[in-house]
Amino acid sequence: MAAAEGSPAAPDGADAPHTPGGFAALLAGFQAKLAGELAAWLAAKRAAAAASPVPSDLELIDGVGQLMTRGGKRLRPALVYYSYRALGGEADPAVLPLALAIEFLHTYLLIHDDIMDHAETRRGLPSAHARFRQAHRDQGFHGNAAEFGSAVAILLGDLAHTWAVELFTGVPVEGAQAAELSRCFSVMSQEVIGGQYLELLVASRRATRQAGEEELLSVLRLKSGCYTAERPIQLGGILAGAEARPLAALARFGRAVGEAFQLQDDLLGMFGDAATVGKPVGADLTEGKFTFLIYHALQAASPAERQALTAALGRPDLPAEEVARVQAILATTGARLRVEAMVEERLDTARAALAGLALREPGHTFLEGLVDYLKERRA
Repeated sequence: MAAAEGSPAAPDGADAPHTPGGFAALLAGFQAKLAGELAAWLAAKRAAAAASPVPSDLELIDGVGQLMTRGGKRLRPALVYYSYRALGGEADPAVLPLALAIEFLHTYLLIHDDIMDHAETRRGLPSAHARFRQAHRDQGFHGNAAEFGSAVAILLGDLAHTWAVELFTGVPVEGAQAAELSRCFSVMSQEVIGGQYLELLVASRRATRQAGEEELLSVLRLKSGCYTAERPIQLGGILAGAEARPLAALARFGRAVGEAFQLQDDLLGMFGDAATVGKPVGADLTEGKFTFLIYHALQAASPAERQALTAALGRPDLPAEEVARVQAILATTGARLRVEAMVEERLDTARAALAGLALREPGHTFLEGLVDYLKERRA
């Protein structure tokens, strides 16, 4: 049963206004739950593959499993789970398969994203295509090692997506609720793919036409605002049977925190600690991503600074001293401050969206704590 907007939170211990440990403890607790679901899923798939006549299936299963068990914030499935709880859902067996489906969907996108970006690392270790490229070399296989690595990584992503769909279709809903859940899942998947394509277009055609602010906002909304938080929150709320008004308010909250998260990713990618972030500083720059940092810097740069920025963008062999020069330009042009202000604006919007909502615990503490976490985020 969903909590109605304006109704009081339940008074029992599980729904007390302040959950002991707060956001960090709730996220860690959910991560442990999801890890258990993931381990059971992979074990079942391995057992089935071991009995099949195609033993190579085990390599694909383990390839997906290696990436998924390396860590990760699990923010998207956590938002599914805690939105479900915030809006009145109580049954873990109903929501955890949906949460795991979203994590498999995310894994599929990460694997393919790394191929497109030529990213060599993911979560501090070799990315999937880099790992299988090296395996090809180590074992003396015939053919091109890079092509083999990319081909296997595409298959790993396809397998992760297949499992996402399998888990999603097993969620125990029916009728109109099932149709609405399916619509949201499909829209979420299509939006993030469309956002990825738009990001590629923006980066590829910058020599003939620089992207405008509205186009960059569309990339931000599709790739992160909707995908990272708004749609996961809606999925949890739909599963909980939430009423329209609180669900709409939480969707506004989700879009704002999702966009803030991506803008912070852009900042961390240029100014964060490589060991903490899990990829080299300046990787977005060398991959040629045209972010709001680059956009605002180009708007305010001198001719010499513009030349330095455009020469560095998309150059894979960029030396450390030129990355440092770009960092300095992003600071002196005010681009860094502009993006930091964009983050603050969205966190303010998120706080306003939560105000006045009567949400159940522990969901309320998680969602409220997420805003504070993002304000201090370092990785």
